[in-house]
Amino acid sequence: MNFSIVRFIVGWVLQFEAAFLLLPALVGVLYGERRPSLAFLAAAALCLIFGFLLRRKRPRQKELYTREGFASVALSWLVMSIFGALPFLFTGEIPNFVDALFETASGFTTTGASILPEVEGLSRASLFWRCFTHWIGGMGVFVFIMAILPLMGGGTTINLMRAESPGPSVGKLVPRVKDTAKILYEIYIGLTVVGTAVLCLCGLNLFDSLTTIFATVGTGGFGNYNDSVARFSPLVQNMITLFMILSGINYTAYFCLLRRQFKDAFSMEEVRAYLLIILGSVIAITWNIHKMYPTLPDSLRHAAFQVGSIITTTGFSSTDFDLWPQFSKTILVLLMLVGACAGSTGGGIKVSRLLILLKAMRKELSLMIHPRMVKRIKMDDHTLSHETLRSTNVFITVYFIILFASLLVIGIDNFDFTTNFTAVVATLNNIGPGLAMVGPTQNFSIFSPFSKCVLIFDMLAGRLELFPFLILLMPSCWKKH
Repeated sequence: MNFSIVRFIVGWVLQFEAAFLLLPALVGVLYGERRPSLAFLAAAALCLIFGFLLRRKRPRQKELYTREGFASVALSWLVMSIFGALPFLFTGEIPNFVDALFETASGFTTTGASILPEVEGLSRASLFWRCFTHWIGGMGVFVFIMAILPLMGGGTTINLMRAESPGPSVGKLVPRVKDTAKILYEIYIGLTVVGTAVLCLCGLNLFDSLTTIFATVGTGGFGNYNDSVARFSPLVQNMITLFMILSGINYTAYFCLLRRQFKDAFSMEEVRAYLLIILGSVIAITWNIHKMYPTLPDSLRHAAFQVGSIITTTGFSSTDFDLWPQFSKTILVLLMLVGACAGSTGGGIKVSRLLILLKAMRKELSLMIHPRMVKRIKMDDHTLSHETLRSTNVFITVYFIILFASLLVIGIDNFDFTTNFTAVVATLNNIGPGLAMVGPTQNFSIFSPFSKCVLIFDMLAGRLELFPFLILLMPSCWKKH
């Protein structure tokens, strides 16, 4: 392990977080909130100091291999969550450190699970910070850093992007990693600006429009109100549905559209499967809940909103879907596991992995019938490498090991199975609300501090695709040579 490069990278992240913390401090000044503004300035100062100390001595060896890349990303996200929790402690709005860390980690990982019974009691600065953490974590802090400055020489920074970006495989859209990062953030910022403008035109004020779109394109789910977005007009809810679904699409499709490669964009198997899953789920749920709402359009709106919210792992709620029939709730739980597309800001297992598993299953069945047949697994007319197939199988195995282990451990709190299972699924897949005692009208404050730490681990591990955080637990990772 090259400890000097890991230390240097964590220092860079802290200094960028210091800059991020200045924005909620400015919001506090604009709304006349003196104490919150000072709290965020103090947290920014601490980030700046510690970041400077970690970066003071430049590393001699700048090579960044997979081990260093994964360890740097995992440690950076953990440290970023710890320092990001400080403003909640300084303001006294969340006086317990574990609760503050839970809220902040939930923000950065775009989970949206909250321990707050009264969101509306927070200052404007804190409300802005909660949603802004979604936006930072949605595309990834390292993608942001690489878009601005060359962190290291050579092409080794792709290991940082691989560790942070969701999906079974990560490649470069263009030859240089820095240019790829710029393209991704240009698309991300474009969705944010357009979404904010649309919500303003639909009647929301600028603050609500900005914070809501932060949580939407970042697929996070934190809201400024206790009822999430239920108080918003049907038009606003429909626009949020649209931008949630757009944010769950693989950004490679947008890149192809910008390059006018329309055939490549519309022929992506994953995107087609993603949209078909949404369409089928909306139709099934609308049919199942149509008697619960005054009109069919109301049923369709709530069905589309919740399907879009859950499959993209955003976690907004336009209604209490915990009151829906069991058939509809089962569909939503299955969508929690499916997740969005690879290369998007969404979480979950990812549609691409499920397609790969289905293709692999079909291949095995074909080989049983025709043992001598040579059959290759393809995605978008490209043959999948053995490494991709192996990593997909290992990911699914590790995913369910963590899921069941977490479910067993938090069972110590003695809550019902539905509560525990959906709490783990909602955090591991970065969704937010679950069912029963962690449903859309409830929160996660019921869990013990130990269980909250387990769920924090699930959130961070889920956001970073499991392996970067698991590597930290291996003794061989920390050997110097």
